[in-house]
Amino acid sequence: MPYESDDYLSRHFQTSGIDLTSKVEELTTLVVPPDSPNLPLYREMLITVIRMAQADRNRWDAKIMLQTLREMEHAFSTLEQFKRRRKVTVFGSARTPLDHPLYGLARELGATLARYDLMVVTGAGGGIMAAAHEGAGLENSLGFNITLPFEQGANATVEGSGNLLSFHFFFLRKLFFVKEADALVLCPGGFGTLDEALEVLTLIQTGKSPLVPVVLLDQPGGSYWQEHLAFIEKQVLAHGYILPSDLNLMHLVHSADEAAEEIARFYRNFHSSRWLKGHFVIRLNHPLSEAALGQLNHDYADLCTGGGFQQQPPSVLEQDEPELHHLTRLAFAFNGRDHGRLRELLNFINLPQSWAKNA
Repeated sequence: MPYESDDYLSRHFQTSGIDLTSKVEELTTLVVPPDSPNLPLYREMLITVIRMAQADRNRWDAKIMLQTLREMEHAFSTLEQFKRRRKVTVFGSARTPLDHPLYGLARELGATLARYDLMVVTGAGGGIMAAAHEGAGLENSLGFNITLPFEQGANATVEGSGNLLSFHFFFLRKLFFVKEADALVLCPGGFGTLDEALEVLTLIQTGKSPLVPVVLLDQPGGSYWQEHLAFIEKQVLAHGYILPSDLNLMHLVHSADEAAEEIARFYRNFHSSRWLKGHFVIRLNHPLSEAALGQLNHDYADLCTGGGFQQQPPSVLEQDEPELHHLTRLAFAFNGRDHGRLRELLNFINLPQSWAKNA
């Protein structure tokens, strides 16, 4: 959703007896490009830090703020060079041995994703993470390491390279795992893998993270994810804790090729999405036919709070992404609730028979 300024912060300085507002304005004017649409955001960031400094309550709080800002700025700067490449975050156990079938499967997954021109993002450790990076190679690998007293060393593929980021806080590392992911592949693992799986699904289910493919990958004949899905259906779905359509948010496969094909299908027509003035806007690689648009309005009307689905050109409010202006938009007043049904809609628009013939 669009950012709205916290006017309370500005009012705080207007009543403090010190002309801090004008100082902040002067500083941002000096360092921020004059035509930057982010100027108000930087101004509010500075005001937030100054407000914390004025209160000067707790040294530990100040250290957390400093470490968080430093790590985020460094990560943003490092990842800028990979901005236009699609990335797949791969989760799995750091303790998977080299001779385990899952290690070989993860290595094959990395190589397959690289052939699809997808970067492989992992926690940079051993086991599944090392295997996926080994298969992908350095050029197609990104590592998000965590500083721990054990299991913290980066794997041989990314160690010492510019493709490695180290984080002090787990929550920041998790943020970038999801923020950078155009898809996620989850291999069998321990508490950490299960934590990531459930958090990712929760973020997508609640709309706090963009809808992306979530692929559960197991070895042929393996039952790790199948047994987890059986539990979800029996104990979570059956008791009404989730919607039946929420199961659409994940897809079980048993080979690297199936995983890559599932991701490729998701982006066959769907390009990306954003909220714009109360409407959910889906960018399409190919415009939909009139028949497909009519079917959307009939079969998926429950996703709209009113007005139905409309194909349209880019809005004047999308000037911040000029490189995407050639894409057709599908816009509707999304209820913001049923993201499993939204995944069904995306599956429909990704079918070639749904596209206009001249697309």
